[in-house]
Amino acid sequence: MGLRLKYNLVLVLACLLGIAAATVLSYVFVQRSAVEDVKQNIRLLRGNALAVRSYTLNHVEPLLEDDSDILFLPETVTAFAARTVFDTFRGSFPEYSYKESALDPTNPADRPDARERAMIEQFRADPELDQIASVLDTGAGRELTMAFPITITQEGCLRCHSTPEAAPPAMIDLYGPANGFGWQLGETVGAQFISAPMTLVEARARDARLMLIGGLALVFLLVFVMTNLLLGRMVLTPVRRMSALAEKVSLGDFSVPEYRKPGRDEISSLSASFNRMRRSLERAMSMIDG
Repeated sequence: MGLRLKYNLVLVLACLLGIAAATVLSYVFVQRSAVEDVKQNIRLLRGNALAVRSYTLNHVEPLLEDDSDILFLPETVTAFAARTVFDTFRGSFPEYSYKESALDPTNPADRPDARERAMIEQFRADPELDQIASVLDTGAGRELTMAFPITITQEGCLRCHSTPEAAPPAMIDLYGPANGFGWQLGETVGAQFISAPMTLVEARARDARLMLIGGLALVFLLVFVMTNLLLGRMVLTPVRRMSALAEKVSLGDFSVPEYRKPGRDEISSLSASFNRMRRSLERAMSMIDG
């Protein structure tokens, strides 16, 4: 087995072990990075929903307030506006879903399920808690869900939710006086829920791992080519030439020219030593023949 083959076998084995170790060690980091990437997208979507809610409360609702006695317009409801804009926004984020739930909503369709209710109660129990992230099993698969509290921070929200007497008559006619009242300023009444399938996280993690493995493989290929070129030029070629000269000198042929490798490395030193040995052997042979 030649020196080049031995070197390449060791190099390939070391690189394969390195790629395998890097893939295993980076799995947790890549998975965590993919989760954080999806979470960041969810935070951006939530920021957009908050902006829509604020705009609706401060700019749209006052414009339509005069008609609230005879006609209830859903465009004045912040939750409706946020959901409607999000449904349009999903063209760019089709994997994500958005929901708002309240413990006592005006519209009974906005009541939370058991898991959503538990998260809302967590927000109510800890006012400092600003988000909850969890992986939930649904009928369609596992989902990464982030919940954000809905807290009454503006007096405008209480116009529809303080008492039935203060609410727009058209809203009372539509939903009745039993639900969605008694809210107070500073109270956490519900939560926003934004979800993404875990398949999205896993796909991003897989893509990142493939990029990592591909990058390491490309580096290995570059190292393999460069080191083989250097090995051939700096080691194998000079050694072959000295081996051929040694073979001829050992058979008594001193007519071949000396070989001197340029440089100051070990192979250059070896070629110089070989030349000195050859001259000494030639003198010794001439003395014996004389």
